[in-house]
Amino acid sequence: MRRVLVAVLVRKGGGMTTFDTEAGIVVRWAREAWERDGAYAIRRDVFCEEQGIFEHDDRDAIDDHAQLLVAVLHAPNAAPRVVGTVRIHRDANSATDLATNPASTWYGSRLAVSADFRRHGRIGATLIRLAVSSAHALGCTTFLAHVQAQNAPLFRRLHWRTIEEEILFGRAHHVMEADLAQYPPCAAPYEGFAIDQRRAA
Repeated sequence: MRRVLVAVLVRKGGGMTTFDTEAGIVVRWAREAWERDGAYAIRRDVFCEEQGIFEHDDRDAIDDHAQLLVAVLHAPNAAPRVVGTVRIHRDANSATDLATNPASTWYGSRLAVSADFRRHGRIGATLIRLAVSSAHALGCTTFLAHVQAQNAPLFRRLHWRTIEEEILFGRAHHVMEADLAQYPPCAAPYEGFAIDQRRAA
């Protein structure tokens, strides 16, 4: 089984952020360079600076073909800002011809939320939702992630199950599988899902 890293730090650490009730967050597939740059910056903050898993940069060969997802904050009188990210990709061993063999395994990895937005509580869950739902629309039949053990309860609440436990990068992880029946296909991932901050703040 291919090993990829997922870390969910939605609620752990970070100071309290005051949210503008007129602001909104949209979770969507990244489509512009500044969104990708913002996503990579958050990943460096989480996986290099905070967790020390990687020394300088967490990017790898998977990024060459993975699809980045971003959570973008839109606030009055401010430029849009990436506050969360995840990536999805098909397993290298899955069939490459969707027309003749649509069955495929997908992975989610590098899930991270900016430290000052972890108290928001819905950003990570919405990133997971779009990750699985958009892959489902592309023929995904199995969606997996390697989840840090302390975050397994969050994934269980989101209809994932543990397949096995493992040590990865020196940390306890769960190999988890999403229940695709709980994630209807999303055929418009560049539009994505909006988060109502008035309900989430």
